[in-house]
Amino acid sequence: MEWRALEKRLIRLHVNGREREAAVFPNRTLLEVLRDDLGLTGAKEGCGLGECGSCTVLVDGKPQNACLILAVQAAGSEIETIEGVAEGNRLHPVQEAFIEGGAIQCGFCTPGMILTAKHFLADHPDPTEEEVRRAISGNLCRCTGYQKIVEAVLAAAKAMRGGGPLSR
Repeated sequence: MEWRALEKRLIRLHVNGREREAAVFPNRTLLEVLRDDLGLTGAKEGCGLGECGSCTVLVDGKPQNACLILAVQAAGSEIETIEGVAEGNRLHPVQEAFIEGGAIQCGFCTPGMILTAKHFLADHPDPTEEEVRRAISGNLCRCTGYQKIVEAVLAAAKAMRGGGPLSR
């Protein structure tokens, strides 16, 4: 192995609407850089294998497991973490629905669930329960049994269509 491959590289990441720079080793994951270098600790490392969804972030608008992406691969991409979902002090309707519907227990899976739901609802404004279950199937939760999560996503969808108290 060439020593040069182990040198840090300066990368630019567009995170939550801001350009950020980080000097990273080429083998560091996006999750490690977000958490350790940029202080964005919402995404969690659960399995480290891309199976649990706890590290889900939006990369160029699509849910991705940040534990499987090298930070250097994400350079130049638009990245949204849970810290960037709210608009100032105003929570996104999915966040509000999770809180109001009791869809949060330990909170470990919540950031990934919310980002997955946000992405899903952008393309599916009037989903069925089955569609919601399929959409969140890549995000594991050990606390809630999923029913409250599914209900929260459905409530957020209704609110985003203007049909409920969560609407903006």
